[in-house]
Amino acid sequence: MPNLVLQNAYGATETTSPTTLMPAGLTRAHADSVGVALPCAEIRVMNDDGRELPAGEVGELWIGGPMVVPGYWGNAEATAASFTAGFWHSGDLGSVDADGFVRIVDRKKDMLNRGGYKVYSVKVENVLMSVPGIVEAAVIGVPCPVLGERVHAVLHAPDAAIDDDALRRHCAAQLADYEVPERFIRSAAPLPRNANGKVLKRLLRATPGG
Repeated sequence: MPNLVLQNAYGATETTSPTTLMPAGLTRAHADSVGVALPCAEIRVMNDDGRELPAGEVGELWIGGPMVVPGYWGNAEATAASFTAGFWHSGDLGSVDADGFVRIVDRKKDMLNRGGYKVYSVKVENVLMSVPGIVEAAVIGVPCPVLGERVHAVLHAPDAAIDDDALRRHCAAQLADYEVPERFIRSAAPLPRNANGKVLKRLLRATPGG
């Protein structure tokens, strides 16, 4: 397929199809974006109080349109918690800029709060994954009575010996000080994933030493 072109897109089971798509030819200029909303889709960025946020600010993405399911089969409680006026609460944190380009920064449940500062786990994981030899990285929050949560990273790097100080220096060069993991936990086995390939962070949080 010599003319194959890869384009970023974004969607979920609840949207039954893509919600955004990167316009042809614009991927390089917007490499951190999943594209713009498709003509049938509407995306709103909402804060925790259900107020819509202005362009560029990060909040939960609410998605509406004819492709969004009306609710969860046989689960009225989950439907009431996840749908508002036809909009599905995606659980994804992101932003939409003034030109309509959508960016995903993290899952809402995976964002950490360290001493009042928001730490997006995906951002830290991307920095760790840029280290040669690290095959998988998952950032988790460990409860702390003082800071609320502390930043820990679980790494699968079977063929690399990377000391903690080197990892901290690498992270510190690209992240704010509160985003740098305080502890690096090595996993000899690949990180646990569900049938869709998503890392099961709840299992990592429940693992002693995690």
